[in-house]
Amino acid sequence: MQDSPLHPFELHPYMHISLFGLDISLNKAVIMMWVVIALAAWFLIAAGRQRRLIPTRLQSVAEMLVEFLRDMILDTMGKAGMRFFPFIASLFIFILFANLLGLIPGSYTVTSQIVVTAAFALFVYAMSIVVGFAYHGLKFLHILIPPGTPPLLLPLMMPIELISQLARPFALAVRLFANMTAGHTILAVLFGMALSLPLLIGWLPFAFTVAISVLEVGIAFIQAYIFTILTCVYLGDAINLHGHAQEAH
Repeated sequence: MQDSPLHPFELHPYMHISLFGLDISLNKAVIMMWVVIALAAWFLIAAGRQRRLIPTRLQSVAEMLVEFLRDMILDTMGKAGMRFFPFIASLFIFILFANLLGLIPGSYTVTSQIVVTAAFALFVYAMSIVVGFAYHGLKFLHILIPPGTPPLLLPLMMPIELISQLARPFALAVRLFANMTAGHTILAVLFGMALSLPLLIGWLPFAFTVAISVLEVGIAFIQAYIFTILTCVYLGDAINLHGHAQEAH
């Protein structure tokens, strides 16, 4: 009996560990997160260790990444958002490395676990709420009132805006989880077909597997970008209150 295409996403503990009744067992997702953190740290340290006037390839990649993230923050959050650069950069690099490493046969894509993406999404959303109240106090509740809303429409618009706000972490978590899971599932199905079919026609699903693998590299970058830029948008909304801050001036 062939394994299910979803079998690679199953987690089985290598070592059972319990702390105060909380299960913190060691599994392949935990190990891959350690690997992602280690490789990301190595990349940043190696790129910044020897800064040269004529940059090395690694330094050039790091500089392009910094400029890319800086422009993203300035475009969505303004200059006030630069204080969040370390957080935004760490988030983008972790998700990108996790997505790319998951494409290596035998590895594991931690962003294909809804628990991981939900933890990131809830943290980002909670952070935006804290930032909003820190910047504006109770005036942050004005985020539930879109600029220019007529008073008669407030009873209708405020519940809609509240639902929209509460849906943000859900959409953020599911988008990354669903895209990474779907891509890897398709690859597993096509590769299984290539192995089970005769050579005369088995080359066709194998060719599709190679093509989709290349496409998945692009998707890994795109999904890291989408998650990060939405994080910037949410924090930007908390700082600028849907443009209320600009209207106040």
